Amino acid sequence: MGNPSPLVIDASGRDIHGEAARIRAHGPATRVVLPGPPAVEAWAVSSPELLKRLLTDPRVSKDARRHWPRFAAGEITPEWPLFTWVAVQNMFTAYGGDHKRLRTLVAKAFTARRTAAMRPRIEQITAELLDRVEEGLRGGGSVDLREEYCYPLPIRVISELFGLPEERAPELRELVDRIFDTSADPGEMNAAYERLYGVLGELVAAKRAAPGDDLTTGLITARDEDDARLSEQELLDTLVLMISAGHETTVNLLDQAVHSLLTHPEQLAHVREGRATWDDVVEETLRYEAPVASLPLRYAVEDLDLAALGGPQGVVIRTGEAILAAYAAAGRDPERHGKDAGVFDVTRVDKEHLAFGHGVHFCLGAPLGRMEARIALPALFERFPALRLGAAGDELGYVESFISNGHRRLPVRVG
Repeated sequence: MGNPSPLVIDASGRDIHGEAARIRAHGPATRVVLPGPPAVEAWAVSSPELLKRLLTDPRVSKDARRHWPRFAAGEITPEWPLFTWVAVQNMFTAYGGDHKRLRTLVAKAFTARRTAAMRPRIEQITAELLDRVEEGLRGGGSVDLREEYCYPLPIRVISELFGLPEERAPELRELVDRIFDTSADPGEMNAAYERLYGVLGELVAAKRAAPGDDLTTGLITARDEDDARLSEQELLDTLVLMISAGHETTVNLLDQAVHSLLTHPEQLAHVREGRATWDDVVEETLRYEAPVASLPLRYAVEDLDLAALGGPQGVVIRTGEAILAAYAAAGRDPERHGKDAGVFDVTRVDKEHLAFGHGVHFCLGAPLGRMEARIALPALFERFPALRLGAAGDELGYVESFISNGHRRLPVRVG
């Protein structure tokens, strides 16, 4: 790639929105260097409209084996920090007919009926967790809400949805945390993936021996009975995708929604006084603080003249070049959302966002994540109307990732 000075992405994610602003300042599509080694350049696309067009363009693939020459040539090895993000074999990295086959099989298990049926259980788990939070807040105490509420709710929901024994939830959480930590040592990340595959392999074996009314059993049925069935590796990779992505994104959505409301009390007042709804809170949070800040990777199947896609003149993404979906940058794009794009405003009329992706790769778990947030947020603020942050913003820190957008801790108090 010819740009002599592409932006270097910070693996630690310490300044996601500052970095997003720098990406936007370089134009709707700009070259960046991803965490390495090896040095990997990609096109970061921050214009929402251009990004939507690319996400639906059949000339853009997610299959590194077929369409990323550096991967096919063996230049991208497991030592690269993002290797597993591009090497897994599931619908996240599938293209064309393979993607349609995998998504159809997964959709047979992950149905709207199954999602809707989780509502009473989500409400019950929410109430149990709030009881624990209340105990911690008694006597003027402080509770890390990310640790005690935002984390355990999604992990318990996803574990029950997939039939994973409750006692395995802490281990699952630890492994997923490691996978999303893009500043971690590659050896540690690969070890986490190996252990995660071991946990899920044990789960598949248990469900084959004793099937249940859960998503894992549904995927096994698709693996073993459907004519266009999943391979065994695709089955495990699909479980990795759905469990890790379905957990982490909802954790960050809850975390960022709570933090945004507590740091913008006038916005919480809009909800309490009927000028906005909790749906407004969820959608504005998804726009303002995309749970996934940047998502690797896609690849140009042929030369893409961005001007023909409504992008800048004279910019061409060449065949085989990598593309990074810069969701955090797109969510606050002033060309799309006006001069106040960087303002959290639940009364905003246009809250359109790409937090769950777009097109054929739109997140299948979006309805579940939205349901969890629409239950958990009002329940929290109704139980604790005097909730406030227990630490300054610079004390909260951020998760060690340029992909995952959340705080390391979220201490709160009442009164």
